[in-house]
Amino acid sequence: MPRFFVATPLYPDDVVALPDDVVRHVLVLRLQPGDSITLFNGEGGEYSAELVEVERRSARVKIREFRAIEVEPPYRLTLAQGIAGGDKMDWLIEKAVELGASGFVPLSTARSVVRLAGERAQRRQQHWQGVVRASCEQCGRNRLPEVMPVQEIGAWLDALPRESAPGELRLLLSPRASIGFSALPDAPPQGGVTVLIGPEGGLSADEEAAAVERGFTAVGVGPRILRTETAGIAVLAALAARWGGW
Repeated sequence: MPRFFVATPLYPDDVVALPDDVVRHVLVLRLQPGDSITLFNGEGGEYSAELVEVERRSARVKIREFRAIEVEPPYRLTLAQGIAGGDKMDWLIEKAVELGASGFVPLSTARSVVRLAGERAQRRQQHWQGVVRASCEQCGRNRLPEVMPVQEIGAWLDALPRESAPGELRLLLSPRASIGFSALPDAPPQGGVTVLIGPEGGLSADEEAAAVERGFTAVGVGPRILRTETAGIAVLAALAARWGGW
């Protein structure tokens, strides 16, 4: 059944007009009055609905019932990712949403291939939020992870408390780390986890040192060097298996 995100309150028995972008999807899918769809607004749960009108530029649905369906993992994970070049960032965010990431922090670092600032950075943030939305529609999540504005890694680290809060876990992926995943706790942290990953070329030694000063623990993911777009997906999958996120 097609699933669509709508940024509006939803109530059973209401008849609502769909936003323009959802109307375009309805037309592409050739949906007709009487067809069933699923709507969600990011506040948790989802709503069954029936199309009651489909025109060339508009569509309306009648909300049927609310379903308290949640597929979130039993932990909150923020992926702080050095911006990757090309379409790697889109692919990474899409897959990270499927694997349960709760939020994203795009970071400019010393070795970043892509430099974003001003309006260009804002446009990319909006684009990545659209990737999140489409991924949630596809994978069945009813809560949208947030993509934060692009930030310089130094400023982002400086804004963090020097020490992690009780129950919080901060992880830094580094090929130079001596600690492996086997050393991580068996249960998910109650205060959430932040995973910091560098771009192509990784983080510089100074950036890693600054992260460690802010309470990050450097961990390795094995003897092989992973590409930046592979590392995040591998870590999220490994943590899901360890902490019951599947």
